[in-house]
Amino acid sequence: MLDKFIIEFDKGLRTLCAPAASQRPHPDEAIGDAPLSEAEKRHALGLMRVNHCGEVCAQALYQGQALTARDPAAREALREAAFEEVEHLAWTERRIRELGGRVSLLNPVWYTGSLALGVAAGLLGDKWNLGFLEETEHQVEAHLNSHLDKLPEQDAKSRAIVAQMRDDEMRHADMARDLGAARLPLPVRGAMKLTAKIMTGSSYHL
Repeated sequence: MLDKFIIEFDKGLRTLCAPAASQRPHPDEAIGDAPLSEAEKRHALGLMRVNHCGEVCAQALYQGQALTARDPAAREALREAAFEEVEHLAWTERRIRELGGRVSLLNPVWYTGSLALGVAAGLLGDKWNLGFLEETEHQVEAHLNSHLDKLPEQDAKSRAIVAQMRDDEMRHADMARDLGAARLPLPVRGAMKLTAKIMTGSSYHL
């Protein structure tokens, strides 16, 4: 039990403090920077900071869910999703630096809350655990689609990153559904959307 706690604590520290690495090429690798006005740059930076914060939350959420998942297939699916979210962290983190900004100061707060939420979801049983994963990914997909509409048209680098993230999240949702995810009740889905809205608003600025 102590070993497991140390491993999970180390994961949290690395998510919050260490630079993330990507095994896949960054989606914007071959794309040059386009000129952006100061207002456009600030807006793109805010959106990418939101996306980075969302990936921090995803790491914590899937970490908590994997800890309490009973079915080995469900546990492996959660770990696979978490692995790709690390790549998303690396992509968004580098883009934030390129835009001259920093990651959200609130990341530790959102990480802690998401970890607790993931543990709770796993304790409800695997079908609900997977249902939480599927619903999370559907909401993230919608959120990323909205960012593709909001990002400056000429910011092809940020747009390439967000588009690849969206495709990955769609695949995670399909994986959860195929493994037997249960449809979450409407009030739960609504509460998830409200929480995401609060996170989005705060991390855009902070």
